[in-house]
Amino acid sequence: MSCLLVLLLSLDKFLLHYLKKRWLSPRISTSPSKSRRSMAAAAAGGGGAKWSETAMLVIDMQKDFVDPAMRSPMLVDGGQAVVPTVAEAVAVARERGIYVVWVVREHDPSGADVEIFRRRYYSGGKGPTVKGLKGADLADGLVIKEGEYKLVKTRFSAFFATPLDSVLKTSGIKKLVIVGVQTPNCIRQTVFDAVALDYEKVTVIIDATAAARPEIHLKYKRYEEYRSGNTNLGRMATIKLLFLVIYYMLNSKLGLAMRPAPD
Repeated sequence: MSCLLVLLLSLDKFLLHYLKKRWLSPRISTSPSKSRRSMAAAAAGGGGAKWSETAMLVIDMQKDFVDPAMRSPMLVDGGQAVVPTVAEAVAVARERGIYVVWVVREHDPSGADVEIFRRRYYSGGKGPTVKGLKGADLADGLVIKEGEYKLVKTRFSAFFATPLDSVLKTSGIKKLVIVGVQTPNCIRQTVFDAVALDYEKVTVIIDATAAARPEIHLKYKRYEEYRSGNTNLGRMATIKLLFLVIYYMLNSKLGLAMRPAPD
């Protein structure tokens, strides 16, 4: 298993080097802000119109899930570490005009609308991500801007008993990029439902998603792809641009992240 992880990481580094060499190096400006725009334009390959059909789902990046100071029973141990990467992913999405959807949990103080197995956490009007309490707020550094959509869910999937599918398809969205927490629950179920609902491309950014432990995160990253050939995995590059997401969203095929479905 360790050898396989080393191989995958090596392939990932090779791919990033290839993308930077092929698309970006000749166009880098001496100005940091211009450099970001130049690299974005180069990587998009003139396909800016395609971003209007793409949405980014930011899932459950709330204090009760990612901030240890909240002492929440719902804390995802790996969540705090990905807050900066999620913030950068959102910034890049905004830069490209990608529709940003903030998926959050906001529960009734009684816990009546939460899963049965979690109701023990709710009493006296308090509990994880209760609407109006601090734990339901977005993590520090994450802010919903005008024109972005806030979606409240009460189950793992962002699509379950919510208007998300209608909102996206009414807006002409055909492709999804997913970030947030946590991998084996809300990320995985949202991906599976998106595939079932016939979204053309579903991309999960590996280092902008997290689980309780790294081994769980990596394990379920494998499983998130196996249901359909239209699901991809990508990473935020070290220079904080969505190289792999851009590559996949333009329908280029490398075959590095795809695995056959198990029986």
